[in-house]
Amino acid sequence: MDVVLVRWPAERQRRERLRAAGDPRLLLLEPGVAPPDGGDVLEDWIRIPADEADLLDRLAGLEARAATTLPVAPVLDDDGVLRVGGRWVSLPPVEARITGALLGRLGLVVSRDVLGRAGWPEGAPGRNALDVHVLRLRRRLSEVRLAIRTVRSRGYLLEHVPGASVTSASVRRQEDVQQA
Repeated sequence: MDVVLVRWPAERQRRERLRAAGDPRLLLLEPGVAPPDGGDVLEDWIRIPADEADLLDRLAGLEARAATTLPVAPVLDDDGVLRVGGRWVSLPPVEARITGALLGRLGLVVSRDVLGRAGWPEGAPGRNALDVHVLRLRRRLSEVRLAIRTVRSRGYLLEHVPGASVTSASVRRQEDVQQA
């Protein structure tokens, strides 16, 4: 993900929009201006004029933090393997089709009818079958730090588990455990 350069304080509103969107940003502080309060791990600052090497170091640091902080997009392959960063889980065919429908609207509500048609294209079974498969999926998807939330009277929503981003360090730890 690209780091956005923002002049501070001239582009105060732009900084707030980028911050709300979760975009990494490097604030270019005008001489004599104090840095803003309330930054986060996706924000850094440097006074201008700045040495080019210092600027590049700050950009590289923000890019590295963004890569380990932002959620990784889940990918479901044709064999029913769901990958999120360095983690993966194998899904049975019905659950892979349900997951595909949820991934198509990641972070948005998907109705029970849509999930039923996705899981059983030839005709949806009873209500309990979908409930059982969603229960199983919840357990499986927790391994890749995804969660299915029930939205009462509307359907289900797939989202990243808050605060559980997939980092290269956690992936390395998982690989070390698997090799032991």
